[in-house]
Amino acid sequence: QVQVVESGGGLVQNGGSLRLSCAASGGISSIVAMGWHRQAPGKERELVAVQSSDGSSNYADSMKDRFTISRDNAKNTLYLQMNSLKPEDTAVYYCNVLIRTHVGGPVYSYWGQGTPVTVSS
Repeated sequence: QVQVVESGGGLVQNGGSLRLSCAASGGISSIVAMGWHRQAPGKERELVAVQSSDGSSNYADSMKDRFTISRDNAKNTLYLQMNSLKPEDTAVYYCNVLIRTHVGGPVYSYWGQGTPVTVSS
């Protein structure tokens, strides 16, 4: 059973920093990509950043100068370093993992339960 668990969210002041973590475990043969999405109150979920298995990363334009995605392949853990946080970054941050459960098999998508980030003004 694949599990995806986020951590690191919390309350931070305007201009502050937070580091989110996402650990994937259970029945994973290989990870195709890992990424962060967020959903603010009353808004649709949006992509924050994603990193493919080759190490290449893509960011949403509004976040690429402040957020950095990184990964520990040995631990199947993804990180999101968020700097210069703004009140509009307030949202629940979700981790998404694309995996194969066996070599050459189909790709499955798993989501974590989300970790809330609140930036006070």
